[in-house]
Amino acid sequence: MAKSFTLSDGRNIDYLVSGAEDGFPLLWIYGTPSAYQLAPGFADACTKKGIKVISLSRAGYGGSTRNKGRRVVDAVADIQALLAHLGVMGKFCVIGWSGGGPHALACAARLSGCVAVLCIASFAPYGAEGLNFLGGMGEKNVQGWNAALEGEEELLKFLEPMRLWMVTSDAASVTDSLSTGFPDVDKEALLGNGKEMGLNLIDSLQEGLKYNCDGWVDDDMAFVSPWGFDLGEITVPIFLYHGELDSTVPFAHGEWLAKHLPQGKLKKYLLPGQGHISIFIARRDSMIDELLETGKL
Repeated sequence: MAKSFTLSDGRNIDYLVSGAEDGFPLLWIYGTPSAYQLAPGFADACTKKGIKVISLSRAGYGGSTRNKGRRVVDAVADIQALLAHLGVMGKFCVIGWSGGGPHALACAARLSGCVAVLCIASFAPYGAEGLNFLGGMGEKNVQGWNAALEGEEELLKFLEPMRLWMVTSDAASVTDSLSTGFPDVDKEALLGNGKEMGLNLIDSLQEGLKYNCDGWVDDDMAFVSPWGFDLGEITVPIFLYHGELDSTVPFAHGEWLAKHLPQGKLKKYLLPGQGHISIFIARRDSMIDELLETGKL
C-alpha cells in the first residue's frame, strides 16, 4: 500500500516500500507516464535476494504534488528527502527504466549515498551532438515530441485526450491497443502470461494519470530541456541496457549513452533481438544480481 510523505516545501510524494524489510536498499524509478508500481514479480524477486525496494511517483503523477518547470535533476532533492524520511542513510542502488533512466543518471551524478545505477532503455539528452532524437520512433511518439518542442500548452493539448482514454477505458482493452505500437518481441512481453506485464503497465499509467497530465507534461518538457547536470559528473558504476528493436526509445539513444557516459564506470549491454519491455523481462535477475554485487562492495 502506497504512503504519502510531505516535503519541506509542502509538496507531497507518494511512495511504496516493498521487498525485504531489512534488506539492502534499492530505489526503483519507473518510466513515463507512470507511478510507483513495480514490474510484476519484481518485489518477490527482491525479497528473495534480500533487497528492500523503494519506489515513488515523480512530482505531478498520482498523489505527488506537481513541481512545475522541474528539470530532470530536480528529482534528486525529492528522492534524497524521501530516503532521509525512511532512514536510508548508507549505501543504496538505483534502477531507472525508460523515462526513469535520465532521473537514475541524475542520481548517479548528484544523489548522496548512491553507489551504482542500472539504466534500462533510457533517453539520451535532446539536442545532443550526433544524436537524431526522434529517429526510429513511431509516428505518434514523433507527434508528441514535436508538440513538446512547441511548448507546454501544445503538449497538454496533445496528451490530455490520450490520458482521458487511458484512465476511463478497460485496462485489458488499453493493453491490447497500446501493444499494436510495439515490435513483436515487446507485444509478446506485454500480452504473454495472461497480459500480466501489460496490465501492470496500464495500472501504473492509470495511477499516475488519474487526476491530470501534469507529471507527463513535466517529464516530456524536462527531457527536451537541459537536464541540469553533466554526465561527466558521474563517478559510480553504471550498467546500461538497451534493446536493438526498441521503438519507444530507439537504439540510437543507447548507443549515444554508451559512447558518452564515463567509460571507466560503464558496463554496457546493447542487445540484439530485445525491445523496450522484453529486455527487462529477459534479463531481470542477472541485472539485479550484478547491480547488487557491485553496490554491496
